[in-house]
Amino acid sequence: MTSTAAIGRHRNGAPSPCLERRAVTGHRGPPGAVGAVPDGGVSSAPSMPTELLVATRSAEQTRSVAAALARACRGGDLLLLTGDLGAGKTTFCQGFGAALDVRTPITSPTFTLHHRYQGRLVMHHLDVYRLDQLDDTIELGLGELLESGGVTLIEWGDTIRPVLPEDHVEVSLELGAGDDDRLVRIAFRGEGWADRVARLAEELAGIGPSC
Repeated sequence: MTSTAAIGRHRNGAPSPCLERRAVTGHRGPPGAVGAVPDGGVSSAPSMPTELLVATRSAEQTRSVAAALARACRGGDLLLLTGDLGAGKTTFCQGFGAALDVRTPITSPTFTLHHRYQGRLVMHHLDVYRLDQLDDTIELGLGELLESGGVTLIEWGDTIRPVLPEDHVEVSLELGAGDDDRLVRIAFRGEGWADRVARLAEELAGIGPSC
C-alpha cells in the first residue's frame, strides 16, 4: 500500500509545481482500493517518506529543486541522476552546484566521465552513459570519491547501481506534457537521510505556487 499527500492542481486541472510524498509499505493498489488516496485527498504519511515528488514547469524551478537538495547534503552523500536523454540531468546539476557556491560553469562530463567542482562542498559530477560494463567503473575511483568528503552526483547512475553503496539518493527526471515540464522523483535508499527528509520536504513544498 502506498500513502501519499496528493499533488495540487491549477484551476485548469494541470498539476501545479508542488510536493507529493510517498512511503511505500506494500504493493500499490488500483485507484479506489482500500488505502488508496482519492483525488484531492490526503492520507496520513509516516515521518520519513521514502520518495518525494515535485512537478516543475520550468528549468529554473527544476534548478530550485536541485538547490534545495544540495542545501540538505553532507559530505559523503551520493546521488544518482536518471531520466531520458534531454530530461535535464545536467540542468539539475547546475542548480545543485549553484547552491554549493560553485562558481565555474557546470557542463556534462559525457566524454571526460568526471568533473570536479570546488564549492562549499567539493562536487564530483560523473556521467557513466558511455561505460560498456560494470568493470569499467574501477577506473572512476568511486570509493575514493565517496570517502573524499565531497558530494558525488552520477548521471545515468542506475546503470551501475550494483557496484554502488546501498545508502544513496536517486533523482529521476521524467518528461512532462510541456517542453519544460518535469516530474522530479527523489527516492531515499538506506537511512542516511532519515534526519533530513522532513525539512527537505518542507522546503520543496515552497517551490512555485502553493498547493
